Amino acid sequence: MPISAEPIIYGMIFIAVLALVEGIYLVAFGKSISLNNRVNRRLEMLEKGGRREQVLEQLRKEMQQHMKSRSIPLYSLLAERAQKGAIAFSPRQLIMIMIGLGIVSFVGLTVGTETETPIRVAISAFIGVGAVYFWVNSKAKKRIGLIEEQLADAVELMVRSLRVGHPFVSAIQIVAKEVPDPLATEMGIIADEASYGRDIAEAINEMAERLDMQDLRFLAVAVGIQQQSGGNLAEILDGLAKVIRARFRLFRRVKAITAEAQWSGKFLSAFPLVCLAVIQVTSPNYYDDVLDHPYFIPACFFVGIMLTLNLIVMRQLTNIKV
Repeated sequence: MPISAEPIIYGMIFIAVLALVEGIYLVAFGKSISLNNRVNRRLEMLEKGGRREQVLEQLRKEMQQHMKSRSIPLYSLLAERAQKGAIAFSPRQLIMIMIGLGIVSFVGLTVGTETETPIRVAISAFIGVGAVYFWVNSKAKKRIGLIEEQLADAVELMVRSLRVGHPFVSAIQIVAKEVPDPLATEMGIIADEASYGRDIAEAINEMAERLDMQDLRFLAVAVGIQQQSGGNLAEILDGLAKVIRARFRLFRRVKAITAEAQWSGKFLSAFPLVCLAVIQVTSPNYYDDVLDHPYFIPACFFVGIMLTLNLIVMRQLTNIKV
């Protein structure tokens, strides 16, 4: 019995669309936009002749533009992740990319499959929107993860700078030059804002709220308390660095312990769908005798709801806050 190649074509089109999004992103904004780059994006923009205030304005606009566009229908689902990922594409550009990728997917499905036109349109729309969401979400997760890893080293670098006599703003500037992206550009923005008169504790707190990171909130509180009541900021930050490292180690340990339960939930939810796909590929007529049964469609909805609930419950059980 011939095996249908359409599921493989769908997967290849989805992967090609993801690669296309990443390629467009790198071409539009250069290699420095990639995460954990040796030369951070802010310094590269300054080296290309951009004025300090222009670079600051552009970077702040990129980091804040997505949450300002939450009123766009359906874009609110993407806005928070795009902000955490510091996606340089504007909301309008992301929407245009979704539409463009949907058209590319439709052309690929038309050439590679014999699916009916309405189904091709629906699958193309799903691939266009889903690929962009998957890409943005992966960028956000990777960026937040890198910042969490870099933060303890950055705070320790601030401590060493303070102990040799540098003011705190200079310590922030040193971090912005010495550490790689993505933390370097974030710290560079804080240093530039402080140079133009903004309260540095307020700038750090805004960064913490934008990235939704508890360790950055601790840093903002420590700096704010020191500004109001005085004290040895180097010792405070040294203790904070130890706390950040301890929390990070605990988070990794919890993640390792709960990994089995998380993958069990994913496997149990995916296994029926994989079996369904295998049955459809190997025996397309397997369900023909029950397709017309009045309980068939309700049963499909019931199974889909239960699989979704399984994912949600397993995620909540293993989502331990550190």
